Amino acid sequence: MDGHVHMINRQFYLGGDISDSYSNGQVDLPRIRKGGLSAIFFSLFSSEEYYPQRFEVKHTLRLMDLALRQIQKNHGQIEIAYTASDLERIHREGKIGAFLDLEGGFDLDGDLGVLRDLYRLGLRSAMLVAHNYTNAFADSCCAPPKWQGINAHGREVIREMNRLGMVINVAHGSDETIRQAAEASSDPVLYSHGGSRAVVNTNRNISDEAARLVASKGGVVGVQFGNTFNNPKYYEWRQHGRPYGNFSATPRPVTEHTIAEIDQAVARKYPGDPVDIPDEYRMSIDQLIVTLDHWISVVGEDHVSLGSDFDGGPPLAKGMHDIGDYQQVIAAMQRHGYSEERIRKIAGLNLLRLIRQVTEKHR
Repeated sequence: MDGHVHMINRQFYLGGDISDSYSNGQVDLPRIRKGGLSAIFFSLFSSEEYYPQRFEVKHTLRLMDLALRQIQKNHGQIEIAYTASDLERIHREGKIGAFLDLEGGFDLDGDLGVLRDLYRLGLRSAMLVAHNYTNAFADSCCAPPKWQGINAHGREVIREMNRLGMVINVAHGSDETIRQAAEASSDPVLYSHGGSRAVVNTNRNISDEAARLVASKGGVVGVQFGNTFNNPKYYEWRQHGRPYGNFSATPRPVTEHTIAEIDQAVARKYPGDPVDIPDEYRMSIDQLIVTLDHWISVVGEDHVSLGSDFDGGPPLAKGMHDIGDYQQVIAAMQRHGYSEERIRKIAGLNLLRLIRQVTEKHR
């Protein structure tokens, strides 16, 4: 099970079906099956371009609508899971489990009615912050702090997500946001995709202190598959000392004023082919094990998972092109002497346990 796979955005902007076997991009149903995955966090990305005109809620609803229609159309291959028990049943039936997840702001103001409506539609996981932007209740990793973590309304959002049984995703949060969210939540929280700050020193990666706190409350941290967050040599070459995803500068002038104009501008980013990296700066797949080893030493094997970020733009390791290459990560863990039990935990059981704690606590 993968804790962060970009789905639907490609189909939203370019058309087509999730069952189509594409020659570009990184994710479709045939390649998910080729990679051997039983379930994914089916992540919808409501990106920053929609924030200035306050279209984030409408855009999220459009993505949800397409996701529901596409999953229903392909119900013989994929099915929405609302609980861990659903995921187990769907796996027994030979289908892919889709645990609906939102990356980006569900509403920049944190309207709890909007949150409840998305839950009613089937959303079971949502990012606390608005991707790399700070919203009205939680600071992001990549913008100047406004709340020094989360404010009073952020705690209300957390309480409501706990009450509903929604996974709180703290990825892209500032250090203070991650720590305060883990402390405030009665359920374990998820850092779905990223790296360790001890391996690559960027604020987008999680610190050891924050990772320990997430794990102490039963939470899980997931490794993203890109060079940017796991390969110091590539990060230094690519960023030249600049902070990753820095939104501290003056916002760019808004040139797209209608949602149709924004759609046209964002569509130019798709399909998201893997970034071309000179071989001298590209990591081997074994570099991911460096991050996993470090996290295991810090939080233990019960609190580590995989969150690839396929079709989210990660510059991948040598020899890896798309989600169909997932077995390369499993093989790397085997080469490094990981036991079968440890691999099963990292490759899905830790996420399944977290989902069970969050979604089935009232049963």
